[in-house]
Amino acid sequence: MSDKILEIENLTVSFEGFKALNQLNFSMDTGELRVIIGPNGAGKTTFLDVITGKVQPTTGRALFKGKNLRSRSEHNISRLGIGRKFQTPRVYLQLTPRENLDLSCNRHKNVLATLMGRPSGTERRTVAGLLETIGLTTKADIPAALLSHGEKQRLEIGMLVAQSPDLLLVDEPVAGLTDEETENVGSLLITLAESHSIIVIEHDMEFVRQIARQVTVLHQGSVLCEGTMDEVQNNPQVIEVYLGQPEEDDG
Repeated sequence: MSDKILEIENLTVSFEGFKALNQLNFSMDTGELRVIIGPNGAGKTTFLDVITGKVQPTTGRALFKGKNLRSRSEHNISRLGIGRKFQTPRVYLQLTPRENLDLSCNRHKNVLATLMGRPSGTERRTVAGLLETIGLTTKADIPAALLSHGEKQRLEIGMLVAQSPDLLLVDEPVAGLTDEETENVGSLLITLAESHSIIVIEHDMEFVRQIARQVTVLHQGSVLCEGTMDEVQNNPQVIEVYLGQPEEDDG
């Protein structure tokens, strides 16, 4: 049994001749937190689109826990254990954080059933634990519309975790956040990485440094290099295509 949760083999995605991904090879271990960076147009979003079934590869394949994801629907892939958080928070603003999490814990419920019904003891304990994990216990029962942008981001990550995925795909979670909110989201992802495999797409280099254990750099649809944040930042190719010139060393 492979301990690789995700394996991407010679993956190419072409849109009318333009190769958004070009012979991409990538793998990550179960339980790993991986950050993916790269300039605009590097293929980061298309990479997530293929994993979740939104886009089908032109050639190559993506394996999740050894299962080929090709031709599977987005719904089926979600059921396999892959959850995705998009850049913009997708929460029910008229519901409270507690109700949002309750709805996510039980996919068979609709919004009306969540509002009118009574969750089971197990569901209440699960939701209470998630509220504590995402730091929203004190705001559990106010409309989500009143939360800050960073709190909405943490709530949506909590809603994703409530669905019990094995692999979390998190797309630019700190865009537009304050420094304090950014640090809070980073701490949350580090905590979740103790029990989940996580891929984070991000541009904020300080945030990447906060959470990154292993970094993959994409460029023109392929993997340019991989390594620790220090290794990546000091890689001449990365400096040339993405990070700009290195800062002068003060000593």
